[in-house]
Amino acid sequence: MSVSERWLLPDGVDELLPPEAWAVEQMRRSMLDAYSRYGYELVSPPLIEYIESLLTGTGNDLDLQTFKVTDQLTGRMMGVRADITPQVARIDTHLLKSKGISRLCYVDTVLHTRPAHTLTNRSPLQIGCELFGEAGPSGDIEIISLMLNTLELAGVKQIHIDLAHVGIYRGLIESTEMSNELESQLFDALSRKSLPDLDALAVAADNGNSKASSKDAVVIRLVRDIANLSGGIEALDQIRAKVEKLDSLLPSVISAIDELQAITIQIQKRFSNIHIGFDFCELRGYNYHTGILFSAFSTSYGHALAKGGRYNDIGKEFGESRPATGFSADLKSLVRLVEKSRIDSAVKSVGILAPSGSDGSLLEKIAELRTTQRVVQQLSDHDTHETYNCEKRLVLESGEWQLKDL
Repeated sequence: MSVSERWLLPDGVDELLPPEAWAVEQMRRSMLDAYSRYGYELVSPPLIEYIESLLTGTGNDLDLQTFKVTDQLTGRMMGVRADITPQVARIDTHLLKSKGISRLCYVDTVLHTRPAHTLTNRSPLQIGCELFGEAGPSGDIEIISLMLNTLELAGVKQIHIDLAHVGIYRGLIESTEMSNELESQLFDALSRKSLPDLDALAVAADNGNSKASSKDAVVIRLVRDIANLSGGIEALDQIRAKVEKLDSLLPSVISAIDELQAITIQIQKRFSNIHIGFDFCELRGYNYHTGILFSAFSTSYGHALAKGGRYNDIGKEFGESRPATGFSADLKSLVRLVEKSRIDSAVKSVGILAPSGSDGSLLEKIAELRTTQRVVQQLSDHDTHETYNCEKRLVLESGEWQLKDL
């Protein structure tokens, strides 16, 4: 290995340099302050845990994204976290043991075996909030509001959110006696948004010789029709009408539609400038989430900037089932989405250049100024103000230290 190659970072792993690192830090502070004003408490889980705890209640996708190592002290398998949400659920259920509402927030690095998409890397800086103990839609409304506030604080423009509900698909599937193999094919086709494949599955079910096959075909076609719907809140009325045409009423599906409708109305009231749509093919974390799903986008970024949803069942793996909902975002992606000029202005502060020396009055003046301002003292007379991006100079005039423009 050559000397130049020795210092290369692994593919997909990056580091923050000035001024971007300061921009990330200032954004982090502003967001945590906002979460605190909502009543959220900050937690900081460990980077690495035993794999049984780290992946409890999560799906296969997170398992594949997790780096695994052997603990040299115990011989047990450990994982480097790929998502902080399960850790926060463990803290709420196993350590805090709250019986009421619990609001927790976090910000820290996670590590992925592969980048989640082409616009990110393998070491995102994950920030998010988790709300435990509230089963009703008011909890989801608060979390979605926090997610949108987070993007606004980051300076993201033209925000669009997509809503979905796993209860719609799950309720339809549970109304049939569909085989595991057929359901797997249906899930795969829906996840890929392949309408031709959905049509082919319905035709194949029609060619079956049983009542179950006939019901399967009806449900598959209904799933296809729902997946093809687009538009605003009126799309929910269209789904309701299609579901109510079935021979048997599906209360769980109707309940999911009602919940989506109620949450949409409340978000529209709070954020009139946000465009809301529905993506009924969104089955992200299907085996992990239990209710509403939401993702936030911007026209200037090709992937979700923030996402979240309800996951009521994860807590029982840690000792007690707790209603839970939350969201997360990558701070690095948010900062890099913002224009360079905004980053520069966000991190630029009025710098004061102080001369070198150890005179008592000079040191006293520097200490006084540093309580509120940025002061850089020259180490020698060869230092220049360009090096430190200073706009004023501390000079001695008539026996007093004064600020002068550079």
